[in-house]
Amino acid sequence: MNVHQMIASHPQVQGNTAEALLRCIEECYGCAQTCTSCADACLAEDMVDHLRQCIRLNLDCADVCAAAGSTASRRTGSNVPVICAVLEACAVACEACGRECQEHAEMHEHCRICAEACVRCAQACRDALADLH
Repeated sequence: MNVHQMIASHPQVQGNTAEALLRCIEECYGCAQTCTSCADACLAEDMVDHLRQCIRLNLDCADVCAAAGSTASRRTGSNVPVICAVLEACAVACEACGRECQEHAEMHEHCRICAEACVRCAQACRDALADLH
């Protein structure tokens, strides 16, 4: 991703990047893609009825992660309270999705991969929040 380059080149950032926030943006976008893909893979499984909650949480997490990545990418002006609220919501969504995917990880490789992405994203959100406060 070009997150570092884009944020660093922003006229109001002037090269002063917050590394924890940049890592968080990358993790959010990556997790959004992974959760979307996991939901699609769950839909292709024979026992899809056992994966309904997993699919629901995958889709919720993907949406929240994408919103968090977009919100955190905007550096014009000051929207720190909004960024913090979105990152907190993202961490919560990732933790819920990660727990659910972990329950299916032994049977479904896509759920194992998704659970790991959710754990990384939740931690990146928490790290960025600590840095913003």
